[in-house]
Amino acid sequence: MIEYRLLAAIALGIFVLLFLILKVKLHAFLSLLIAAITVGIAAGLDAAAIMQTVQNGMGSTLGFVATVVGLGAMFGAILEHSGGARRIAGFLMKKFGVEKAPVAMVLSGFIVAIPVFFDVAFILLIPLIYALQKRTGKSLLLFAIPLLSGLAVTHAFIPPTPGPIAVADIIGADLGWVIGIGFVVGIPTAIISGLLFGKYIGKRIFVPAPPQPETTQAEDDGFPGVGTVFAIIAVPICLILINTSVKGGLIPVGAHWIRQTVSIVGHPFAALIIANLLAWYFLGIGKGFTRKQLLDISAKSMTPAGSIILITGAGGAFKQVLIETGSGDMIAQSLAGIGFPVLLFAFLISAAVRIIQGSSTVAMITAAGLVAPLLEGTALSGFELACIVIAIASGGSIMSHVNDSGFWMVNQFLGLTEKQTFRSWTVMTTILAFTGFITVSLLYYLF
Repeated sequence: MIEYRLLAAIALGIFVLLFLILKVKLHAFLSLLIAAITVGIAAGLDAAAIMQTVQNGMGSTLGFVATVVGLGAMFGAILEHSGGARRIAGFLMKKFGVEKAPVAMVLSGFIVAIPVFFDVAFILLIPLIYALQKRTGKSLLLFAIPLLSGLAVTHAFIPPTPGPIAVADIIGADLGWVIGIGFVVGIPTAIISGLLFGKYIGKRIFVPAPPQPETTQAEDDGFPGVGTVFAIIAVPICLILINTSVKGGLIPVGAHWIRQTVSIVGHPFAALIIANLLAWYFLGIGKGFTRKQLLDISAKSMTPAGSIILITGAGGAFKQVLIETGSGDMIAQSLAGIGFPVLLFAFLISAAVRIIQGSSTVAMITAAGLVAPLLEGTALSGFELACIVIAIASGGSIMSHVNDSGFWMVNQFLGLTEKQTFRSWTVMTTILAFTGFITVSLLYYLF
């Protein structure tokens, strides 16, 4: 009887969440909080306990996520305004040339999306694919799909982008492991969904560059040096990876003071603070920005970050309610009883929520909230937890269609019809999701 009540509580909570987002058009932050409270009431928790659980879930999640997402947003904003993102793309274009421009585009998207939000990075780099289409006369999709794939893969798989940070924190995964697995899974995923599919669809759908004013800038004038940009982006990633390697014994370190130093500078907080300071000086002050301008840039970067932070916190509250009600244990026992893999469950739940309501962030956070209680008390390694993060991220990337703002952004900026957008962008995101999940599944079960 108790199991049926808990199952009904979970189903009701998910129904309320989707109803509020899809029909009432309520913000995901508020919808997740209401869904969490609904689960608590339906499961029979005491009223005071429900509110305390929501508070605890919000607090425990935001302590980490708010700091990392905030620092990441500031870092990305300085890189964006300094021209660093375009500098990377321009450098790669020169190295690969027009003939291998799709390779340059997928790499540009892959690298630039590490510090810069997906939509901002796309808008920054789209003038390059317009120029390539006009220069070559080939379909715009030949260059756009690789760029979009590179951006989407990094946005979903590789911290400090918000999605994997949020999921990692909710299920307790180490960011260093997530970065490592994200890169390993992301490379073949970008090749298949970006380069191979881009070449395929580019031959079948011809799309010219939209007739609009030229927006490209003059030959990287005033942009920071490409070596400087690459180095600053690499600093936080390398520091976090080194810290994870030392903690896991992959890099043997004998001296206590070295371990302590690595533990401090390799923590995501310190690593991103260092990256921000480097960006502030070398990409800001060093390129002629005033301190007031940099302050304004940093302040404005908090607007998109704030929404993501609050949604993630509400996802943490949702997870905590599931733990307190015992719903997580019930799901875990049920899955174990029928031999259903947690990795597949994580992917399917994330994919289902993504397809139904559109937002990849909400899908990933909701799935993480449902999966986290299943992992309570298990002895999964950092590697295995990171694989689960990537499985959730893969599901949350699947089948972008008309209920996703990304669908319409691609549709408008590329000048596509709805049918063309489905055949290109929607299919690409679906290939990305399945390729990512299959790749991470092979890693999970083979290693």
